[in-house]
Amino acid sequence: MTDTTSTRSALTFEINRRPDPTPAEAIAKVHENPGFGKTFTDHMAVIDWTSDGGWANARVEPYGPFQLEPAAAVLHYAQEIFEGMKAYRHADGTVWTFRPEANAARFANSARRLALPVLEAEDFIESLRQLVSVDKAWVPEPGDSGEKSLYLRPFMFASEAFLGVRPADGITYCVIASPAGAYFSGGLKPVTLWLSTNYARAGAGGTGAAKCGGNYASSLAGQLEGIEHGCDQVVFLDSSTHTDIEELGGMNLFVVYKDGRIVTPELTGSILEGVTRRSILALAEEVGLIPEERSIPIQEWKDGAQSGEIAEIFACGTAAVITPVGELRWEGGSCNHRRDGHEDTIALKLRSRLLDIQYGRVEDTRGWLTRLA
Repeated sequence: MTDTTSTRSALTFEINRRPDPTPAEAIAKVHENPGFGKTFTDHMAVIDWTSDGGWANARVEPYGPFQLEPAAAVLHYAQEIFEGMKAYRHADGTVWTFRPEANAARFANSARRLALPVLEAEDFIESLRQLVSVDKAWVPEPGDSGEKSLYLRPFMFASEAFLGVRPADGITYCVIASPAGAYFSGGLKPVTLWLSTNYARAGAGGTGAAKCGGNYASSLAGQLEGIEHGCDQVVFLDSSTHTDIEELGGMNLFVVYKDGRIVTPELTGSILEGVTRRSILALAEEVGLIPEERSIPIQEWKDGAQSGEIAEIFACGTAAVITPVGELRWEGGSCNHRRDGHEDTIALKLRSRLLDIQYGRVEDTRGWLTRLA
């Protein structure tokens, strides 16, 4: 665990509290059934950047709309990035987050790819701490599901008003927060996936490794196609050969084989490196698995499902943690590795380990937790 006293931020945040904070009973009502991304806390953390002055005017202020000119660059050229992470309330009332330095590093890499200024990791983490400290009452207890949390959404966008195609000279960074419940309110059930052959999420040399909105927008057409075929999510293949698995619209994928290997597509520059993905690779050996990062041909999935070589398949991400995968469908066919009596033993074990670390139910031997409040 890392205490906030070890974080040295170059920026000093001015605190401007909302004069009419949400009453405790109203917050408690939200915590009963928070859903995901529906209700937002009283405040947001904001930092401004200009090409002349750099990062400045760091503040926590009441949550509310931005005033943007119609010519704001983000509205025309999509120069923006974001992150997703959570704050967890532990049994002693303290609040922690999980591997924020990994999110900060990915945020910096995304910024470089989108020609945005880099926010130093110390300032990134401090912005989280400042917001959560002010809105600590909004962090729910884990609840009966053991999975309630405060979802944190840092993002950055080009706010300068101009219509020239160049990196913006004016940037806004912000963190907002929203209470979140267990992603699967009806219990953890295997998802059905649609194999997209008409669309690609990203390509070589593109923005696939960056966490920017355009990647998610480009996945929506494939998602709609999957929904039309009764599927929950979509699987994208590489854009050059259309033979290798890359990722889902917003989650990484793992395949567990009967011989003890756990394999995930290697990072090729068009796949987003998820923090949950990285953590699973680190934990795999603790549950007796052999982790591998390599290309996975889609035909290997189909053949392994038919032969029984594949034991489990699951997707992972911050919101859902780990999600078992069931049937894979495509135009004219389908396959399913699940047999009678199938149990998602590995997926559930890894999921439980991650959640226990995040909520402080077991010792954090890897130093993955950072205290926010």
